[in-house]
Amino acid sequence: MKRVDTKIQDLCIVEPDVMGDHRGWFMETYSQPKFYDIGIDYVFVQDNQSYSAKKGVLRGLHFQNHPAAQNKLIRCTRGVILDVAVDLRTGSPTYCQWVGVELSADNKKQLMIPAGFAHGFVTLTDDVEIQYKVDAPYSAPHDRSIRFDDPVIGVDWDIADPVLSDKDKNAPLLKDSDINF
Repeated sequence: MKRVDTKIQDLCIVEPDVMGDHRGWFMETYSQPKFYDIGIDYVFVQDNQSYSAKKGVLRGLHFQNHPAAQNKLIRCTRGVILDVAVDLRTGSPTYCQWVGVELSADNKKQLMIPAGFAHGFVTLTDDVEIQYKVDAPYSAPHDRSIRFDDPVIGVDWDIADPVLSDKDKNAPLLKDSDINF
């Protein structure tokens, strides 16, 4: 496995080793010893899966406040997404900066998003499935969202009319949120 650091400290891309031949391919999507060797030492406790039927579905920006904040390992197993992580760590030199990474079934990249970041994605194709690991279970009292189009953050989703849930349509702006990172 290979770790590729981004412009934001602690946010990285994981590129698994893919072995292929005439039959197809094989890869380890997660190996605790190999992740530890590349500086990722979280203990994951829950796997999640999400399906979006149409291109243009936007989910996010989501996170959980402390003490239920989550580290997330995201991968796309069908279709293509633009996966986005926003640094919400107060005092961080990259506070409110974001990174977008194209994840797809073909490129097999994974995004390791540390606690203290908001996460979202937009589907770039129809028929998209993502899977992700978290190191803390879902906690409704700590579940939070920020508007995907918050002007302070300024994510360039490159989409005019995204398909949104009511939760995401009504998410607060960053200035009105109760982030505790």
